[in-house]
Amino acid sequence: MNIHSQKFYLDGDAGKMQCLLDLPDDAPRGIALVAHPHPLYGGTMENKVAQTLARTFVTLGYAVARFNFRGVGESEGVYDDGKGEVDDMAIMYEHMRARYPDLPVTLAGFSFGTFVQAQFALRLEAEGRAPERLVLVGTAAGKWPMPPVPQDTILIHGEQDDTITMQQVFDWARPLDIPVIIIPGADHFFHRRLGHIKNLVVQLWRRDI
Repeated sequence: MNIHSQKFYLDGDAGKMQCLLDLPDDAPRGIALVAHPHPLYGGTMENKVAQTLARTFVTLGYAVARFNFRGVGESEGVYDDGKGEVDDMAIMYEHMRARYPDLPVTLAGFSFGTFVQAQFALRLEAEGRAPERLVLVGTAAGKWPMPPVPQDTILIHGEQDDTITMQQVFDWARPLDIPVIIIPGADHFFHRRLGHIKNLVVQLWRRDI
């Protein structure tokens, strides 16, 4: 949990959702929803990459929300192979849009969370509510059926990731013509490389500030 994270709960389709909210010092300029890695392999909203993404977007002036997927921590329900998790992300989206109705929404995720966010982005686009942008770290290409994502998506991957290889990500990103940013020496969990994630996203976002 980040130092100033506020805990709250939402009612999801499978029961209670345990959530965290991080706010910037000034009025937020946008909303960022962060999705954590696989719930069956120790993934939680307090994963270090998820926390890094949350801190990054707070630095950029965003109100950041994340939650534990079904069956993780205090969230009720059981793992639903990504389908129910996308439904729960929609509940979080509606909650944050009700709280900040005029702000754009960015979707960010790590590992399995990238699959959830890419699927949710497709849903929003079909509804005419496409997100502002996506940030996908350790993209789950080759592990889950990743859909296409917009060309301005930020893709960050570790050179030494042996959970999702660079080749798997390249094979998915190549037809989409989306650059992949490789962090040299980084493994799947970006041990001792978390600062690079924050710096890269902040630098790429500065064009809009």
